[in-house]
Amino acid sequence: MSSDSQSLLQETERYVTHFFATRVSPAFLFHNIDHTKDVVAASTTLANFYQLPESERQVLLLAAWFHDTGYSSGTARWHERISREIAIDFLQQHQVDATVIEKVGNCILATQWPQCPTNLTEQILCDADLFHLGSDAFDEKNKLLRKELNTLFEDKLSKKEWRKRNILFLQQHRYFTDYARKNLQPVKDQHLQELLSKETDAEAPAVAPPALSKAEAAPPGDAVPQEEAKAIKDKLKTAGRTERGISTMFRIMSDNHVNLSQMADSKANIMISVNTIVMSIMVSVLLGKLQFYPEFIWPTIILLAVCLGAVVYAILATRPNITKGTFTEEDIRNKKVNLLFFGNFYNMSLHEYDWAMKEMMKDNEYLNSSMIKDIYFLGVVLARKYKYLRISYNIFMFGLILAILAFAIAFLFSEQTVQSS
Repeated sequence: MSSDSQSLLQETERYVTHFFATRVSPAFLFHNIDHTKDVVAASTTLANFYQLPESERQVLLLAAWFHDTGYSSGTARWHERISREIAIDFLQQHQVDATVIEKVGNCILATQWPQCPTNLTEQILCDADLFHLGSDAFDEKNKLLRKELNTLFEDKLSKKEWRKRNILFLQQHRYFTDYARKNLQPVKDQHLQELLSKETDAEAPAVAPPALSKAEAAPPGDAVPQEEAKAIKDKLKTAGRTERGISTMFRIMSDNHVNLSQMADSKANIMISVNTIVMSIMVSVLLGKLQFYPEFIWPTIILLAVCLGAVVYAILATRPNITKGTFTEEDIRNKKVNLLFFGNFYNMSLHEYDWAMKEMMKDNEYLNSSMIKDIYFLGVVLARKYKYLRISYNIFMFGLILAILAFAIAFLFSEQTVQSS
C-alpha cells in the first residue's frame, strides 16, 4: 500500500477513535470503537484472502472505520446514512478523489439491513460487519448487544425474548463471500442450533419462517420502539450536522487565529528589520560626522529614539510568554486546565499527559470547554500582539514625521546661518 494511502488510513484511525471517545455515547457497549476495530481486522483478513487491489483495499478499510460512526446520533436507525455523511465530510476535507468517496459511501450503505452488496468490496464489508456471528466471540458479543439495548431503552429484553430475536435473525442472515460461507457459516449454524435447543416455547420457530418484513428481520441491535420512529426521523434531519458544524466552527476559528498570529509576526518582523537597518546606518555613518554638523544632533537623537521605540514594541509583540507547564490530578478532575495548549503540560511526563487527555476525551463538556478556552486565550494573545504592534507602527509613523521635520528645520537653520555669515 502506498505511503499516501497508509497515511490517510492512519489519520482515519486517529479521527474515528477520537470520534467514538467524544461523540458516541458510552451506552453503546457493542457498537463502539472495539467493534469498529474488529470489523477493520476482519476486513483486512478478507482483503488479504481475495488479494484486493490497493484502490479497493483503501475503499474497504475507510468504509470499515466509518461504518458505525452514525451511532453518534444516539440511535441505531438509519445510522448508516449518517455514517456515510460523516465519512464524506472527512474525506472531502482531506481532498480524497470523488470516485473513492462515492465508493466508500456506497460500501457503508451496503451494510444497511437487509444487506444488499453489489460488488466484492461491499460483500467483504457486509461479512466483516457480522463476522462475529460465525466466530467463538458470538456469545460474548451477543451479551454486550443485549446489555446495550437494555441500557438504551426502558423496555428490557428478557433472555427468552432476546433468544427469539437472535434465532430469527440468524435464520434470515446469509454470508456473501465464499470465504465466509466456508469458514464462518458452519460456526454460525452451530450457534443457531444451540439457540434452538434452548428454545422450549411451543411457539418458537423450529424451522426457517417465511420471509420476514424489513422491520421483523432487522438485526437485534437495530430494534427501536415504533413510537420513537417519528422523533428519530426528525432528529436525523439534523443529526451529525450539529456536531460537524461545531467541529467546523472550531477549526475555522483556530485557523483564523493562527493566520492572524502569523500576520502579526510578519508585520513585527518587517518593523524590526527596517528600524535596525536605519539604526545601523545612522550609527556607522551619521554619528561620526555630527561633530562637523552639530545642528543635526537633536534630529539624529529623535530618529534614533523613534527607531529604538518601534523595535522595542515590535519585539514585545512577538515575545512569547511561557507558563509553568504543569498540572495536577485535581486540575483534571475539576476541569480547570486546558490540555490543548502546550504551555500547560510541557513539563509533565507522557504517562501523566496521556491519562489526562483520555480523561478529557471521555467528557464532551470538558473537551468542548477546553476548545473554547483555547480559542479564547489565542484571542487574548492576538489582542496583546496587535496592541504592541499598533504602538510600534504609530511610533514609527509619527516619529518619522517628527524626525524628518527636525532634520528639515535644522537644515534650514544651518543655511540661514551660512548666508548671514
